[in-house]
Amino acid sequence: MKRDVFIIDGARTPFLKSRNRPGPFSAADLATAAGAALLLRQPFAPDRLDEVILGCASPAPDEVNIGRVVALRLGCGDAVPGWTVMRNCASGMQALDSALANIRLGRAGLVLAGGVDALSRAPLLLSDEMVHWLADWYAAKTAGARFAVLRRFRPRQLAPVIGIMKGLTDPVVGQLMGQTAENLAWKFGISRAEMDAYAVESHRRVTAAQDAGHFDAEVVPLIDRDGRVYPADDGVRRDSSMDGLARLKPFFDRHYGRVTPGNSSQITDGAACLLLASAEAVERFGLDPVGRIVDSEWAALSPEQMGLGPVHASVPILRRHGLAPDALDAWELNEAFAAQVIACRRAFADDEYCRAHLGLEAAPGAPDAARMNVDGGAIAIGHPVGASGARIVLHLIEVLRRSGGRRGMATICIGGGQGGAMLVEAL
Repeated sequence: MKRDVFIIDGARTPFLKSRNRPGPFSAADLATAAGAALLLRQPFAPDRLDEVILGCASPAPDEVNIGRVVALRLGCGDAVPGWTVMRNCASGMQALDSALANIRLGRAGLVLAGGVDALSRAPLLLSDEMVHWLADWYAAKTAGARFAVLRRFRPRQLAPVIGIMKGLTDPVVGQLMGQTAENLAWKFGISRAEMDAYAVESHRRVTAAQDAGHFDAEVVPLIDRDGRVYPADDGVRRDSSMDGLARLKPFFDRHYGRVTPGNSSQITDGAACLLLASAEAVERFGLDPVGRIVDSEWAALSPEQMGLGPVHASVPILRRHGLAPDALDAWELNEAFAAQVIACRRAFADDEYCRAHLGLEAAPGAPDAARMNVDGGAIAIGHPVGASGARIVLHLIEVLRRSGGRRGMATICIGGGQGGAMLVEAL
């Protein structure tokens, strides 16, 4: 279990904002594009992989085991296993952690792992009432029986159920993810102005990073069937401003809320893949690692407070390695909501919270804001749920290598009341 696990390379697609209609690419299209670009840069054939692992929170009905679908589309051949994991917002990070475990156990040496979601293609569903009506209709065998069923039909039964709204609602507590962000805003006294200011800064940082070419090494352009090119993340608002965000109304608590579409992550399509390898595979194929996964952690907490998951997952790693948050050179904390990121920073610095919930005598302190999400985050880039956990690990390595940093933390909150974190080291 002490075997080193190296990050060899990584690639992702542009993250494409949902436009209230199905996007141009399926989830398998996106993951295949990212994986193909990554494998084309390697000195081995795709069939030399030991396995392909993909995280996906909302696979299409014909891509349920999307890991296997993508492995076959990548030319890995019949003998390379492909499988799929699901841990809501951290599905991509779970894929990396599953690869990490198998490499450390010696069951694999070379793994393509990552995550994907095409949330614009989340289905519209029939209501239970309509499904029962259809069942009765098809069960009716005579004209009289069908006429009786037809008389019971009501136009309201045709109203669609929006699949993504059900998927983003916690079934245990009955709250949308945005409502859990409202809980944190109330708990930590986070104002609407603070949230909007954080969102504006996220867009500013992403814009600056795009202009400086900081995403060029990881983003692979997409081309649709009509020849249209998608070169970059397209949800970034270069004109984002406090005045503009102030005009948006709260979405999750329309009367008293502070969380709006403008200070929340975007519904997005995208994929991110990384190539992980053992020391033996590095030597066998002559690979040049860019980083190493040092440690990982999963944590759980109340579903109503799910946005604080990064604190619960990061602190055990910091304690195991004797590190303070400011000892790390970079942090990537996924921006599900501005309120959630701000709340995490306050929880890191709150003695009472850390004593009550983390068993610490004193708070470790918040990470330096100047080292966290230095190139912006999901509020501006987007949050394709299955891909984000892999994206933040991939970009963390880019930030560390660019800045000359050594160690960094990638961490993410998870719907249902969980958190995930990975400590990585640049080489």
